[in-house]
Amino acid sequence: MASRTTDGGVDKATAPPLPIPQANAAPEPYQNHFKNKAVSKFVDPCAEASKASMDCMNHNDYDRDKCLDYFQAYRDCKKAWMEQRKADRRAGKQVD
Repeated sequence: MASRTTDGGVDKATAPPLPIPQANAAPEPYQNHFKNKAVSKFVDPCAEASKASMDCMNHNDYDRDKCLDYFQAYRDCKKAWMEQRKADRRAGKQVD
């Protein structure tokens, strides 16, 4: 029998709808994250895509096959972020 609640005890019938997977495929501008971060704080411009994929897993009782689009959106986001950082380094841009 499948569970009707997520791990946090939230009723799936009243949980907010999941975002469209490709809505989080582009990273937020990482320069803004690096400028405002604490020295030892981890920065991830793809945090929303990561959260969406975990929310999908919670919503679908950890059935990975139902969340493949969310995982791909997260991979696309990470790839775009790393390519953006590489291009900025090659161009000599500094992020303070």
